[in-house]
Amino acid sequence: MFLSVFDMFKVGIGPSSSHTMGPMVAAARFLDSLRASPFHFYGLRASLHGSLAFTGVGHATDRATILGLAGFEPATYDAEKAEAALARIKETTVIEAPGLGPLAFDPAKDLLFDYGPSLSGHANGMILKATDAQGDVILEETYYSIGGGFVLTAAELAEAAGAKSTARADVPYPFETAAEMLEMAGKSGMTIAAMKRANELKFRSAAELDAGINRLWQVMNDCISRGMLGEGILPGGLKVRRRAKGIHDALMAERGLNQTPPHTINDWMSLYAMAVNEENAAGGQVVTAPTNGAAGVVPAVLRYYLDHVPGASPAKVGEFLLTASAIGGLCKHNASISGAECGCQAEVGSAAAMGAAGLAAVLGGTPEQIENAAEIALEHHLGMTCDPVKGLVQVPCIERNGLGAIKAVSAASLSLRGDGQHLVSLDVCIETMRQTGHDMHQKYKETSLGGLAVNVPNC
Repeated sequence: MFLSVFDMFKVGIGPSSSHTMGPMVAAARFLDSLRASPFHFYGLRASLHGSLAFTGVGHATDRATILGLAGFEPATYDAEKAEAALARIKETTVIEAPGLGPLAFDPAKDLLFDYGPSLSGHANGMILKATDAQGDVILEETYYSIGGGFVLTAAELAEAAGAKSTARADVPYPFETAAEMLEMAGKSGMTIAAMKRANELKFRSAAELDAGINRLWQVMNDCISRGMLGEGILPGGLKVRRRAKGIHDALMAERGLNQTPPHTINDWMSLYAMAVNEENAAGGQVVTAPTNGAAGVVPAVLRYYLDHVPGASPAKVGEFLLTASAIGGLCKHNASISGAECGCQAEVGSAAAMGAAGLAAVLGGTPEQIENAAEIALEHHLGMTCDPVKGLVQVPCIERNGLGAIKAVSAASLSLRGDGQHLVSLDVCIETMRQTGHDMHQKYKETSLGGLAVNVPNC
């Protein structure tokens, strides 16, 4: 299976790729099904299941579903138009779906949070229905938001599971494990980024690839910059203050004093990551990296490289992101990047592995050192739960991205001190993450039913 750099990094909106972007994408797909159907539809219904139900309000899943059914999509989201549409739907109980005309939809009655067992395919499940004039369901589809904004129907999920062991992508370097990646790098003499680039060029021109990568970094970097200027209280009721601006102002004031301790560099890394995740928590534009909940790690490591590493070159941004996406693809293909499936080890852990690999690459690491960097970063996130307080992507998510960025940089540095030989392979670490996620109690996997979510007063 080929996962593009534009699959692993997608421009979207906060606060969650799986709980906000995914449902919006699913709803857009459902509209396409309605447009292709010979039936005439009069109404819509939706039900959210598993983690989408338990943390749906905190993750704005209800809003995202309604807006998706109204024709909004993450990549072109307009916040002002969205607010107007939501108010209109609430008042009229009618959705004006593009190409379909008015459809009856009362958010209070037609959007159900089902707090029973999850659907069988994945912890993030939703069912969308279209009805006739009598209110009978005449078209229905089950969707699964499997992390990072990826969405599959129930049939597609079953097909993907059946084909996983035999399918090989039609690309020059179709590695599905880190071992295969290193073997191909050794035989070809190419870097991981070069192999990934060759694979990407199978589907788009070099100019399109470079322009797309540059846009990804532009959106990431703009998000950091906005986050360092943002002030006030984040939405959702926890009354979490935005801290990035204060940290940035203090760090800038300390520059040039010649009394700053060396560990202050950690504050810069945390600042960049927290700025992104405060923007994400506020519903701003972010890039999934590989998810929204972990969106701050990769941009923070890349910004650290560009702003703080002597000799850093903006020309290496593509190498960084291509390498990072290759590692993220391995995590997703062989385990998961979904907090609802494998806990936060799958989100911030995968992001840290991606950031560590990207940094090791632009600092001149060999493929073996890059694989080692990714393994170190992921290994030391194993077992990390996903227990967001009040179902919001704020506590512990925002600070956790900062610490993930610090771990990523440390992992890259450690790997470059060695020759790439190490005991635990990245493949073993990814498989361990998969097994750990499978064994992890459901209450620690983005349901807000355990951990910090039940031990921190949140009302």
